[in-house]
Amino acid sequence: MISNQKLKAGLPRMIPFVGRIDEAEQAVWIKQLSALLPEETIVAFCLLSDAEKSQCDVAIVVNPDPQELMQLPNLKWAHSVWAGVDRMVDELTMMPFTIVRLVDPELAKTMSEAVLAWTMYLHRGMPFYRQQQQEKIWYQRAMVMPQDRRVGVLGLGELGQVSAARLVDNGFRVSGWSRTAKILEGIRCYCGDEGLEALLRDSDILICLLPLTDRTRGLLNYERLALLPSGAMVINFARGPIVDEMTLLEHLDNGHLDHAVLDVFAQEPLPASHSFWSHPKVTVLPHISAPTNPTSASQIVAKAIRLYRANGFIPEGINTSLGY
Repeated sequence: MISNQKLKAGLPRMIPFVGRIDEAEQAVWIKQLSALLPEETIVAFCLLSDAEKSQCDVAIVVNPDPQELMQLPNLKWAHSVWAGVDRMVDELTMMPFTIVRLVDPELAKTMSEAVLAWTMYLHRGMPFYRQQQQEKIWYQRAMVMPQDRRVGVLGLGELGQVSAARLVDNGFRVSGWSRTAKILEGIRCYCGDEGLEALLRDSDILICLLPLTDRTRGLLNYERLALLPSGAMVINFARGPIVDEMTLLEHLDNGHLDHAVLDVFAQEPLPASHSFWSHPKVTVLPHISAPTNPTSASQIVAKAIRLYRANGFIPEGINTSLGY
């Protein structure tokens, strides 16, 4: 790690940008961050010499290659520009540094917008009317009022709380489930295994916003999806492996579930051969529910780095045992 004496001596202070994204996207991030941190030198990892790598104590990352991070022997912390860090946790079995995930209020707003939009899509029967159009059928379904529609939100972290509150503001009956007990105004909160079962039984529309961890992988399996009321609908804006895709298809095919809006999948991009693409009860989205905003995210990262340079403060890192 660079000492204060060495920094005063004028040695370059480099911050590597480490990420498995294309060069054009990487260039956008580096330009944004460099403008906000003119006192720093932010460069793509591949441009660092071995000597420069040994001097880096902080890195900015997005889906990084763990082998590249391990080439930074004095790395103290890495700030992700994505909120999701599950892949990093899985791949970095030996992690001698702190991983800081992005907590961006703008991201929560963006997610809540998507949650409301696609909940309305299901609530107002848009998949049904789309199918009618293709078959040239003129038929009006009976309308369900929002206060009579039960919406369950799995995950009451930053994203889940904002999304659930937005649904409440639009008149829906909202319940939420989290790992630990929470008290939120206007939302019926559940926790634990019994709470999960109760929420599933009480959800006409189920929205998954959980992080992917060892505990949530495969959480929505055949038995749990079967607990949903007949005709229920599912939205997954979290991570693909939380939902068992084959059993979801089975419940859609046997008529137990009415529709699924899926933005995330076990394999991305979704293979062209996957049955989701052509299934009449599935809406496929290309992982667009809550894209990171480079402008707001860069401001958050820059603020954290300036604070670290000023007093050595490292933001709170993820809990590796929990995975978030």
